[in-house]
Amino acid sequence: MKVTFDVDLTPEEARRLMGLPDVEPMQQRLLAQLEKQMAQNLSYMDPEMLVKTIMPAGAQGLEQFQNLLWSMARTATGTAKKSTTRKSD
Repeated sequence: MKVTFDVDLTPEEARRLMGLPDVEPMQQRLLAQLEKQMAQNLSYMDPEMLVKTIMPAGAQGLEQFQNLLWSMARTATGTAKKSTTRKSD
């Protein structure tokens, strides 16, 4: 024997029928908090702020970054300068 029930319920009515908690107020608070945090973090998307974050020392920081890249390239190609400092007797 096969019995079929068709129940026409809204999501709210189905939630109450199954005894599930109402989480909508919590979801609203979380969404509001998420929106607030995203709005605060939009300042990090500003190109000027990105440059200041990456290179706080300005031109000096850029020069140090360039030196780092050159040293990594020399190491990768095997042309890194070997230290040949010897003390004279």
